[in-house]
Amino acid sequence: MYNIAVIPGDGIGKEVVKATITVLDSLDIDFNYTYAEAGDECKEKTGEALPNDTLELAKKSDAVLFGAAGETAADVIVRLRRELNTFVNLRPVKSLQPDKYGNIDFMIVRENTEDLYIGDEYETEEGAIARKKITRFASERISDYAFKYAKDTGRKKVTAVHKANVLKLSDGLFRDSFYKIAEKYPEIETNDFYVDATAMYLITNPLDFEVIVTTNLYGDILSDEGAGLVGGLGMIPSANIGDDNGLFEPVHGSAPDIAGQGIADPAATILSACMMLDYLGESESARKVEKVLIDVIQEGKEVTPDLGGNASTQEMAEYIASKI
Repeated sequence: MYNIAVIPGDGIGKEVVKATITVLDSLDIDFNYTYAEAGDECKEKTGEALPNDTLELAKKSDAVLFGAAGETAADVIVRLRRELNTFVNLRPVKSLQPDKYGNIDFMIVRENTEDLYIGDEYETEEGAIARKKITRFASERISDYAFKYAKDTGRKKVTAVHKANVLKLSDGLFRDSFYKIAEKYPEIETNDFYVDATAMYLITNPLDFEVIVTTNLYGDILSDEGAGLVGGLGMIPSANIGDDNGLFEPVHGSAPDIAGQGIADPAATILSACMMLDYLGESESARKVEKVLIDVIQEGKEVTPDLGGNASTQEMAEYIASKI
């Protein structure tokens, strides 16, 4: 039995998490779900966006399935990643409709603990200053993870993304750490690009990428750009992984403009659950769910409006579950 902490959060988070649980329950795997609160609504009710009870549950669970957070995202999901010490954020960019978007398939490996996302800001007379933190330890650790991921998944190339021509000390350290680790993996091709150039290359030549490793802020931005290449944020899952914990969430936010309408695309959350299954060692089930989801999306009948259908979030999930 796997003990799963389920944190639906705000807005469409509740809908896509419910749909994903429907899909998981169609598998021959014993899950014990414990639900917990976090997010905007939780803060309004309790005064805390991330209560200690929720945090402690997340720490002791086998994995955490998260929906979405609204305005309190920095206090919820960013803090969860830090408290669980999930130093890597995996964001796959894969076309589930290759006939429409091309055969795009690359992984963004994002460092999850440093950079501007440490939230060290203060006001000055002129405005405000934010501190960017890059350490050799974290840069080498995330680079090593990226190379191991490439090796384990049969990928042949790892690309580092930075802005070392301007941020010579911080991003320069990240780039140099990347090439230091690359020496351990001579069989893997390596290259590096500035982040602005990468943003262009993702549009002009996305098939040239296999694994991208980068810092926290750049990884966040580029993965949303990657989502645009394959159909939008509703198609992009993510995994936050550390030595002891795994946190799995769709990349999209709480989408208050469509919350409660039952039309949110559950694909990203279902794919996040597939990443959770991989993390738990249930890769055969992960591939089964992934294949059925792709088949259903390409069939185009029982899918949500953004995918060209008329099904509700829950109807799409129930159809996927029936196919499994």
